[in-house]
Amino acid sequence: MSAHEKIIVLNVDDLESQRYVKTRDLHAAGFAVIEAKSGAEALRLVEQHRPPLVLLDVQLPDISGFEVCAFIKKKWPEVMVLQTSATFTTADDRVVGLNAGADSYLVQPAEPLELAAAINALLRVRRSEDALRALNATLDKQVQARTEELEQANQQLRQEVAQRKKAESALLQAQKMEAVGQLTGGLAHDFNNLLTAVVGNLDMIRSRSTEPRITRLADNAFKAAERGSKLTAQLLAFSRTQKLATESVDINRLIEGSFELLNQSLGANVTIKTNLDPIAPSVIADGNQLEVGILNLAINARDAMPDGGTLTITTACDDADERRVMLSVTDTGTGMPPEVIARAFDPFFTTKPPGKGTGLGLSQVYGLVRQMGGDVEINSEVGKGTSVRLLLRRAAAAMGFDTESSGAAESGHAERILVVDDDHDVRGLMTSFLSEIGYSVHEADHGAAALAIQKSVNPQLMIIDFSMPGTNGAEVVKAARVVQPSLPVLFVSGYADSAALESAMGSAPFLRKPFRPAELAQAVRTALDKGGPEAVTSEGSVR
Repeated sequence: MSAHEKIIVLNVDDLESQRYVKTRDLHAAGFAVIEAKSGAEALRLVEQHRPPLVLLDVQLPDISGFEVCAFIKKKWPEVMVLQTSATFTTADDRVVGLNAGADSYLVQPAEPLELAAAINALLRVRRSEDALRALNATLDKQVQARTEELEQANQQLRQEVAQRKKAESALLQAQKMEAVGQLTGGLAHDFNNLLTAVVGNLDMIRSRSTEPRITRLADNAFKAAERGSKLTAQLLAFSRTQKLATESVDINRLIEGSFELLNQSLGANVTIKTNLDPIAPSVIADGNQLEVGILNLAINARDAMPDGGTLTITTACDDADERRVMLSVTDTGTGMPPEVIARAFDPFFTTKPPGKGTGLGLSQVYGLVRQMGGDVEINSEVGKGTSVRLLLRRAAAAMGFDTESSGAAESGHAERILVVDDDHDVRGLMTSFLSEIGYSVHEADHGAAALAIQKSVNPQLMIIDFSMPGTNGAEVVKAARVVQPSLPVLFVSGYADSAALESAMGSAPFLRKPFRPAELAQAVRTALDKGGPEAVTSEGSVR
């Protein structure tokens, strides 16, 4: 579809008045609309036009909307289905709709903006999934082509089997990581903007609701949003664009502190054992990310032991290299054949059934450990289990490991804050929350508007998104400090490439999306209390 063509939406509803209202709202939102009054007519039009999305009412005269949805998903799985009904009043109703294959549901009548937003959200998900699948297919072709070239070259270089082969494999892995990183860098900004608005609003709903049902629903939605945030973090980890907060970590203490979480995650069928070297030195690592990596390995091990088994976590000094410390996660599961081991670290590669795994777990661990200056090895035999060894850099001196999170930040005292973000939902969340905790907040959706407001407001702090259309945040700050040389600034961004951000922002404080309201409050308080300008450049700008 070319850029100037409108996206087609099939509007299915047997009631003319409701169908008319939805069609009118869709036209107003810029969509092209085709209509159907029955299930049979809807299926015929999907066959004929293949619309990207079907707006499907549950109550139809000939076939139920659930049956229509199931048929569409079976024959045309790429078509997104947004079910609508005035009868979606209980959880059971929604469960039936989602089990029929619907991608989402909407209780009608819906506000025009809500309808358009729901459709656009589904279309964004579909475009992202298509892009990831296309990338994976391209990577597979590149790997196959490169492998064939290497096999032909190795015919002439048989005398030279193991060090060169290892180097070539590492180079190929690095090339794939770079290709994936280029994609994730562009996607992360949009995903993190969406997740910031979702996580922030849900967190506020959970903390303020007095109705148990609303609190429970918000909890469920919040957990799903957190999974989305973790997925983005995994993408960034194996693409190695996200900066790690490395420090000296007591590896034995970290594993002991993770034992309860591992025990709850793996279930009663898996026995967890530890064999920790009491004199194992501390390592250079990002403690939080390393803990997530160990959990990923443990979950993979659990899935390889469907009938139960034993998981053993071991630490020891590396006999082959005194500069490294070995951490291994070993299971008694099904094991892996050589051809699976060869692809185990490939992004999106998984032997699990569709819908049971993303193929990102081992990739995330690989990218994390490599970024921390270590290495990863797999030893496995079919029917005898698998052992994944993390070879981590030894720390010069133990500095301990602190897993305690900081306390809540203080409220505001009517300080004037200017919030600048082109994303309406994120800007609204920050403005609403900061106003409620005592700040005087003004907002702008782009750089020129921010500079105009600055002249009348004289803000005490500017909170600004780094990546915006037109002029980026660093350039806006540079212009703002011509008027207020000592203006404190807090950057926020969902952009993936930490190195590019640091190049442009210098030493200015930075809050990465998605963030929770409490994290925003603490960052604002810190920036205000610190005060003064930081070095900000416009070079290295990213969009």
